[in-house]
Amino acid sequence: MTTLRYRILPVLTILLAILFIWHIAVVYLNLPFTRDQAARAGQQLTFSELLPQTFAQERPVLPAPHQIIAELWDTTVNKAITSKRSLVYHAGITLSATLLGFAIGTALGILLAVAIVHNRAMDRSVMPWIIASQTIPIIAVAPMIIVVLNSIGISGLLPKALISTYLSFFPIVVGMVKGLRSPESIQLDLMHTYHAAPSQIFWKLRWPSALRYLFTSLKIAIAISLVGAIVGELPTGAVAGLGARLLSGSYYGQTVQIWAALFMAAAVAAILVSIVGIAHTAVLKRMGERP
Repeated sequence: MTTLRYRILPVLTILLAILFIWHIAVVYLNLPFTRDQAARAGQQLTFSELLPQTFAQERPVLPAPHQIIAELWDTTVNKAITSKRSLVYHAGITLSATLLGFAIGTALGILLAVAIVHNRAMDRSVMPWIIASQTIPIIAVAPMIIVVLNSIGISGLLPKALISTYLSFFPIVVGMVKGLRSPESIQLDLMHTYHAAPSQIFWKLRWPSALRYLFTSLKIAIAISLVGAIVGELPTGAVAGLGARLLSGSYYGQTVQIWAALFMAAAVAAILVSIVGIAHTAVLKRMGERP
């Protein structure tokens, strides 16, 4: 009962509210086009007659939920995974850049955080630049990265991964710096009384204290890494990937295709975040802590 009341019921309530608002928005946004179609055909239709047509347009301004579900089913279950019309195929292309960028961003973020915590000059010089770097919109940076790397003969997976790296390393740096500095002064003093070496203080005190912050940062980083991979596909005119799917949908006004790709991206992000969460729970259990 506790799980139903405090976890399942609130989520279901929010979902029902979203679906209710969504259906109202579908009618409001699609009704003008439906009315214009009827007028051009010389028909005088009442609101009750126009209402079903707002949920069945081929290229609606806002697709109805059942249209998106039908598109997802058609492009996942009814298509072979190797088909270029399969969302699973496109998600796999985007996922490869996401994971590579996430791996590079994680390694870079942890290394920078360690250097910032242990070096005052790094803290005062590099940390402000790291924060300032995130004030530049990625949609403006991505084309420059792609063009510069293409000019020196680097194309394909790596440029997209670097855009993911650019986004994903920031939360890891910030989280790890906070985590590595989280031990209290009394704990550090105790380590000093043991005459512990800096490496021992790091591995026995700072690193275990930072793990909670690290996994929280990883959840943010892996989701934003997926966004970076999708954005990285847009300026390249890619023919594969969720970004390419969004791009082709916008070219031809296929709003249902666009929304299906967005939902697929959200599902991939949810799966990735869940995997990090499972790893987080396993690590805490291994350390003898409660999640």
